[in-house]
Amino acid sequence: MSNVTPIFRIFDEHKAKQFYLEYLGFHVDWEHRFEMDLPLYMQISNNYLTLHLTEHYGDCSPGSAIRISITGIEHFHQALRSQNHAYSRPEIETTEWNTKEVRLIDPFGNKLTFFEEM
Repeated sequence: MSNVTPIFRIFDEHKAKQFYLEYLGFHVDWEHRFEMDLPLYMQISNNYLTLHLTEHYGDCSPGSAIRISITGIEHFHQALRSQNHAYSRPEIETTEWNTKEVRLIDPFGNKLTFFEEM
């Protein structure tokens, strides 16, 4: 086994693209609909992570959570904070298990925890 691709449930294409593309800096690899007025399924990625986002109700449950190991969490945190995003102003938390973490919740209740070992 080499890779895992998390799938997150979304409900609004515009809000998903605002959060994942504009705020987090992902780009769209591809989009799929069986027909123009049917739900969207798409793959997004950045240099380190690939995610699938789906409007299909049977694919997964909203409110999922993933943990993402990163290097340079302070730089990542500052990049997010400098955007003055209307709905997300994350802080860095130092945990009892010796990580620094930045927790984000997307507009659909999915949780992304970015962490760096101390």
